Amino acid sequence: MISRIALSLLAAGASTLAGAKPDSSSEVAAVIARAAEAHKQLMRGDIAAYLAAIEVAPDFILMDPFGGAPTGAPKSEAHWQRIGRFFHEGRDADFKPIATYRSDDLIVLVANEYAHVGVGSLPAQDWSLRVTLVFRRDDGAWRLVHRHADPLVKGITLEEAGHITLGRQRP
Repeated sequence: MISRIALSLLAAGASTLAGAKPDSSSEVAAVIARAAEAHKQLMRGDIAAYLAAIEVAPDFILMDPFGGAPTGAPKSEAHWQRIGRFFHEGRDADFKPIATYRSDDLIVLVANEYAHVGVGSLPAQDWSLRVTLVFRRDDGAWRLVHRHADPLVKGITLEEAGHITLGRQRP
């Protein structure tokens, strides 16, 4: 079954993203600013400030950079707190938009996120992700309904992609 988000993107002609230039409208600029602030706060592990910067829709879908099945929005404060603790020692967070798409009730941001941050049990290191964020206007507010992230900012070879696809570690 195709999600409401996917149908909206298809109907709106999301293929324009490939050649899109950043949308300069004030609403898009405000959403970009909120996404950048949320990224900075999350990298610091400050989940309260993250949630103050960005509103997550109840039907939110997350495709995190580690793969596996997509998940939904955390259903409890304790779950949100665990997410905040997953990030530590974050600094130098940067959110660089690459392309945007805007329809009446959707804003799509394609960006790279950068930070020097500890993630999970890893020590602080440079961390970069390619992200796609989809916001939907609900009752006048722009809410995050989808986030997809992957650690492929620098790219990988066909052979490396083949190993990942097959579920194997690097040779």
